[in-house]
Amino acid sequence: MTGPDLLPLPGSLDDALDQVRTVADAVLFEGYVLYPYRASSAKNRMRWQFGVLVPPACTAEGGEYAEQRTDILLEPRTADRLHAELRFLHVRRRTVERLDPDGTYTEVPELELPDRVLVPWDEGHEERIRLHAPLAELTGEQAHTRTVTFDLPPAVEHEPVLDDRGRTLGRLVRRRARLTGEIRPGIEQLPGPYRVSRLTVTVHNTTEAPAGDRTTALPHSMVGAHLLLAVQGGRFLSMTDPPEWARPAVAELRNDRTWPVLAGPADHEDLVLSSPIILEDHPVLADESPGPLYDATEIDEILSLRTAALTEREKREARGTDDRAAEVIDLVDSMPEAVRERLHGAIRGLREVTGEEQPAAGAPVAGLTLPEGTGHPWWDPQQDPEAADAPTTIPINGEAVGQGSRILLTPGARRTDAQDAFLRGCRATVEAVVADLDGELHLAVVLDDDPGTDIRRQQGRFLYFKPDEVAPVKEEEP
Repeated sequence: MTGPDLLPLPGSLDDALDQVRTVADAVLFEGYVLYPYRASSAKNRMRWQFGVLVPPACTAEGGEYAEQRTDILLEPRTADRLHAELRFLHVRRRTVERLDPDGTYTEVPELELPDRVLVPWDEGHEERIRLHAPLAELTGEQAHTRTVTFDLPPAVEHEPVLDDRGRTLGRLVRRRARLTGEIRPGIEQLPGPYRVSRLTVTVHNTTEAPAGDRTTALPHSMVGAHLLLAVQGGRFLSMTDPPEWARPAVAELRNDRTWPVLAGPADHEDLVLSSPIILEDHPVLADESPGPLYDATEIDEILSLRTAALTEREKREARGTDDRAAEVIDLVDSMPEAVRERLHGAIRGLREVTGEEQPAAGAPVAGLTLPEGTGHPWWDPQQDPEAADAPTTIPINGEAVGQGSRILLTPGARRTDAQDAFLRGCRATVEAVVADLDGELHLAVVLDDDPGTDIRRQQGRFLYFKPDEVAPVKEEEP
């Protein structure tokens, strides 16, 4: 690695990037270990879905690439230096060995302990490569002198496995393959009346490894690769909501296998997160997320409930799969009921209507809940004082249809719900006539042949149809 470029970030800047790193962690570990958090689970045998940069010789086999490119507009203003941090996971192949009576070790498919079952597994070790460069040295022919190269050499590590009495039962063997790469920054000032530049940062995997399939390539790959960029005293322009004058320039930018967004607090424009997962500007983690569940495309509540339902044998295997998987199991097992209740959901968009204080930054990327006591109940038109008054009956085909009326469901082609194809021709009973905030009338109904009708009535879970989507049914009709 080059020495001067790996200096620590300035203290104030490093503090500002801490919030960005928490969001970046959700990107870095997305798909790291999926529910049910066991190595034997089929979906955990195909991992590392995002931001995988493989050696150049392996690009033809698995559809992966050896580089990613970030383009973003920058107004330098008083900034004189670029700070960048490349983060990725380096795969370490872990095997399990048993200690035999003769003192030798034998590789085994599993090693069973009272609290866990150890199995072979690919672990991900976080790596950080930093770059600090004067902006003046990133233009023209000088840019190549600021390229940061790094070399992570191969290594083998051993960790003893002890029983509860401290006796050695075996060991875990972790093997790390060589991984080399480089970060290339460059700046080009764009023509025009505005003092704006295009910042380009490319990340290359330069590892000399033999061609092979994805399994062979992964130990030499950067997994979940993403960049944190910062310029103190400067301003980055949003890719999704740039100033009007900058839109033509933004349209000319090229981002390959990554997408840059403004990051950090909402009032910051000097920080960028460029990730392989598309996010909104100023993303934040939901306050209610109890901890990393390593599956940010799922809902925390569902993951927690499903994890709590695992058998004790399954939990032991999950604990032996990986330290992070073990933390998930312990987190869910120790989760207080009040915390679990907070995961049930809330509608953040109503804050503009209710006048509640907006969160400090943009859209959450994990979890969709509010702190206990600040959520909004499901909207009930019958309880909303601002909702339009609804009549008790609606005339349909010359008959008054209201609570208790029997109807035939006849949804037409204008409805787009595929479920309507199955409901067409079914008979139902009207539970209520309701009006929405626009004054339109709807019929709340339950299906006559639904075995869960009583439960749906208790919970208020109805199907809703407009008057022209139903027809009255007389009791004597077959």
